[in-house]
Amino acid sequence: MRSRHWAEWAWTGAADGGVEHGILLTVENGRITDLTRPPDPPAGAEALRGLTLPGLANAHSHAFHRALRGRTHTGGGSFWTWRETMYRVADRLDPHTYLRLARGAYAEMALAGITAVGEFHYLHHTPGGEAYPDPNAMGQALVEAASQAGIRLTLLDVCYLSGGLDTDGTRQPLTGPQRRFGDGDVQSWAERIRHLELDGDHARAGVAAHSVRALTPDDLAAVARTAHERDLPLHVHVSEQPAENTASLAAHGRTPVEVLDTAGFLGPRTSLVHATHLTDDDVALVRASGATVCLCPTTERDLADGLPRTGDLLPAPLSLGTDQHVLTDLFAEARGVELHERLRTHRRGTLGAGDLLRAATHHASLGWDDAGALRVGARADLVNVPLDGIGLAGAPPERAADAAVFAATADHVRHVMADGRWIVRGGEHMHLPDAAEDLDTVIKELDP
Repeated sequence: MRSRHWAEWAWTGAADGGVEHGILLTVENGRITDLTRPPDPPAGAEALRGLTLPGLANAHSHAFHRALRGRTHTGGGSFWTWRETMYRVADRLDPHTYLRLARGAYAEMALAGITAVGEFHYLHHTPGGEAYPDPNAMGQALVEAASQAGIRLTLLDVCYLSGGLDTDGTRQPLTGPQRRFGDGDVQSWAERIRHLELDGDHARAGVAAHSVRALTPDDLAAVARTAHERDLPLHVHVSEQPAENTASLAAHGRTPVEVLDTAGFLGPRTSLVHATHLTDDDVALVRASGATVCLCPTTERDLADGLPRTGDLLPAPLSLGTDQHVLTDLFAEARGVELHERLRTHRRGTLGAGDLLRAATHHASLGWDDAGALRVGARADLVNVPLDGIGLAGAPPERAADAAVFAATADHVRHVMADGRWIVRGGEHMHLPDAAEDLDTVIKELDP
């Protein structure tokens, strides 16, 4: 199938956030096959008014956390008390309800311009910790949910073996709802994911370690070897909370980043999620490794995690995630990266609109190296944002990328194409028109 789409203004990757006027994209079989620059829309081409961007990539998602929205954001407490509420939701899900919950979360992503998601998946087994008849039933529910929502999925299957690491270095067993997360040992985890069947075109595999709190250094090394041997993306939470650093130093005499480095975990295929509390030596290791740093500003702000050393980490590649889904809005996450850095350094302009859009469209860390750009040969993922509404009224069109990053919200997204197929038109999901009602129903059934 062949179609042509004329973008009035388009961001084609300029580092300074500059946009081009009049980009004609020819799409065939899900790919951009031609790109020209006529000043006006040719006959037969669809005119996309406003700004057109490549598809956005949500590099860090916990789909089941979507049930917590509006329930955990006020009052006192900490990351650790929030976690107890999260565990209650985890204890109530089965493959059927997880499919429904994730489908709603992924439909919301599609409506926000997200065309690929990295699902950090550790909710593997029954509430008692036993395997389902299909040991990957919960993961397959996520695959089906993404398919129905029309977005691509990288299933980052998480190895999660310990319930925590105390500040005195004591490693805790998995208890309560955590029993669902564990496979017993890293060999059993590797064997389970070996049988995970994905089509490769719309769903791909990745691997992850939950954190240095959940695995020993030897286990981390084994997970890293699995990723390297299979050439898969490798993700891990690191130094989100100061207590994690304290526990790692007590147990291993090294920071979490140093533990990962010794385990062979760091490298260009690795994504370090949060990376909030890093030492100078940690920063140097991350920069030298070529690892991507995945930032989730809304979650990090909501959980009072702290401010990452983003400017110090550059030129490390950056990606963005919605994590616990306080909201689903990569424009908010993108500007949050720069605004957090302004608060930390009292200086503006560490990252410009082009830098932040590159983070928001960074698909490579999810294994989709052929996505995230408006260029010939790339997957045809398009996100159209009008410039004529009240929210962006008065923004100079030639600075449309600045306006989108620093003023737009997910609600501004009008049309979304993924792999050459429209999944959102006029702000409505084409295949899941009742997504909001269905999501509301399943969350109420779960009664978080």
